[in-house]
Amino acid sequence: MLIHGPHEDAPGSDLIQEGSLVVVYERFDSMKAVKVTPKGQYSNRWGNFAMKEWIGVPYGSRVHARAPDSGWAYLLAPTPELWTAVLRHRTQILYVADISMVVAMLELRPGCTVLESGTGSGSLTTSLARAVAPTGHVYTFEFHEQRAQLAREDFAANGLSDVITVQHRNIEESGFPSDLHGKADGLFLDLPGPWKAVESAAACLRPDGVFCSFSPCIEQVQRTCGALARSGFHCLRTMEVLLRSYEVTSSGLKAVEESVPGDDLPSGEPADVGGDPDSKRAKREDGAAPEEARAAAPAAPTLPSQAQVLARPVASGRGHTGYLTFARLAVTVPGPQPQAVLVVPAPAEGGAEQDTA
Repeated sequence: MLIHGPHEDAPGSDLIQEGSLVVVYERFDSMKAVKVTPKGQYSNRWGNFAMKEWIGVPYGSRVHARAPDSGWAYLLAPTPELWTAVLRHRTQILYVADISMVVAMLELRPGCTVLESGTGSGSLTTSLARAVAPTGHVYTFEFHEQRAQLAREDFAANGLSDVITVQHRNIEESGFPSDLHGKADGLFLDLPGPWKAVESAAACLRPDGVFCSFSPCIEQVQRTCGALARSGFHCLRTMEVLLRSYEVTSSGLKAVEESVPGDDLPSGEPADVGGDPDSKRAKREDGAAPEEARAAAPAAPTLPSQAQVLARPVASGRGHTGYLTFARLAVTVPGPQPQAVLVVPAPAEGGAEQDTA
């Protein structure tokens, strides 16, 4: 998995090698992740490809199918965004719009420690790993044992085992492990009942750490916000991220041509209705018909068409996915807290003493 790009101190890291994971880009809505082997074959409706020809070429190269087929495809490095588009769905996943908001609002950076409950297919986990790599770590928990094992295998195959630790654990019932208390900079929950894990989340977050939960229903959000307020969180915020795509096209539009007076009037009607009365009288005396006036008028110039770029929203798009709730753990100041002091104003001069009771 390419999470920070090739480095100058690692020659050849931008080249496809035996065993490399590549994303075969066929078109914008058709991509597949494959493992490159010397004897491997890749087939699609555009032709058959020999994987041995891919070894040694840079990521991003365009490769062609074997004769007599004339198809082609691009070989892309597997970034977290592309992995979200091609991974095998074991559960519902978060997509780029929600993922980008989560990573930004959790304020993740290299060296941070982040906890996640609800590994699922690993879509968000991969992006979290990129945000905290190379010195940070992601601890992710999945209550379904088989899904946890499959996710562990995926991360190992993608070279992320040093950054991601997968554990089988029911966080709603057991909470987070005690050895993670006070060590997390950010925490994410994708659970049916996130309010059940809020108290354990508060124990794991460092002061001023950021909490996030993903819930499809507003009733879940209400219960979670109540639990957050009781557990010392503040700056509660809930948002819904909706992605609206636009279709951009280029079209030729004819320029507005100059019109001849009277062209828009019915046949037999005078072309100068509303004009100067003297001009009307002169035309009636000449007896010229409107058709003759049109014929005598100079032809309108023909203007070339102009290319215009048009943008309009697509007719259908991805709708509601879920609500993202963010909160920040309050910072507690050690030691005795200052006591409130009652200030009693002094009595006015020459007046009666004020009641200070």
